[in-house]
Amino acid sequence: MDIRQMQYFLCLAETGHVTRAAHQLNIVQPALSMQIAKLEAEFGQKLFDRGAHGVTLTQPGEALVRLVTPIVRDVEHATQEMARLKGRVAGRVSAGLVTSAAQSTLASSSAIIAARYPDVELSACEGYTQTLADWVASGQLDFAIVNAPRRGSGLSAQPIIGEDMVFACRADDMPLPRPPVFAELAAFDLVLPSKRHGLRLILEEQAAEAGVELRPRLEIDTLSAIAEIVSTTGMATVLPTIALHDVLARGRARAFHFAGPPIRRHIACVHHPRRVMSPAAEAVLAVLREDLVRAAASAHAYVRPAPEATIRPKRRSRKEGAV
Repeated sequence: MDIRQMQYFLCLAETGHVTRAAHQLNIVQPALSMQIAKLEAEFGQKLFDRGAHGVTLTQPGEALVRLVTPIVRDVEHATQEMARLKGRVAGRVSAGLVTSAAQSTLASSSAIIAARYPDVELSACEGYTQTLADWVASGQLDFAIVNAPRRGSGLSAQPIIGEDMVFACRADDMPLPRPPVFAELAAFDLVLPSKRHGLRLILEEQAAEAGVELRPRLEIDTLSAIAEIVSTTGMATVLPTIALHDVLARGRARAFHFAGPPIRRHIACVHHPRRVMSPAAEAVLAVLREDLVRAAASAHAYVRPAPEATIRPKRRSRKEGAV
């Protein structure tokens, strides 16, 4: 098995379709099929199950993905380092971002990266913190921008930003003469991320400290959908400022800091401690970091510090229809 075969195998495993993989690799389909057949003959095991709609990994195939991914990454990093010594940044970078970071910066960051580093190929995805961390650990991602992991994750973490989790409601909701108190959050009609989501874990920890139980009427993991629901209904939420930027900037929602100590979430970059970040990966990370810092500062400007009024709690009614 040589490095080219490893690359072909991983590309097919990622796309799940021979035609798409051959197109991405810029080779003809029979050539790809032949290389995969050679691998299967060499190992004496079937690596893919073939079906009408594509291919799926067998158990030996999944094991081979875990084994060869770090090897291919190391070879790519070596190639990139040699390119850097010639004075250019080049190579393929695979990055992951949590949804709140992806939806606020990925489009603008990708455009900057494409213009600034024309020889860099960026593959970016979004997901939950734990999933992205697992992909970094297995070598499927060069790095990921996630909610800062707890100690013991086994990954190296570089802090990027810290931002407040804020209370948000529709712009024209009725006021009360005091700022929101987290301990009273259960009295509001809430839409929150589900317990699969890293942001919900932060809120649940805060709720445990405050001695309250969070029982949202809606649980949605798409943060842009939460922001839209809050801006068009009487429901409220608690999200990082960056996730609320669009509705706040358009005046469709209001956001307030909680009374008392702030509720903070921290975003960090995680990468494998035994794999050196390539020059291309470092360049991409620098752009993403700059964009996140800018977006967080812009969103924070719309949050009302120590407000004198907030919305009246809206008790959930069993008779109310779904939003």
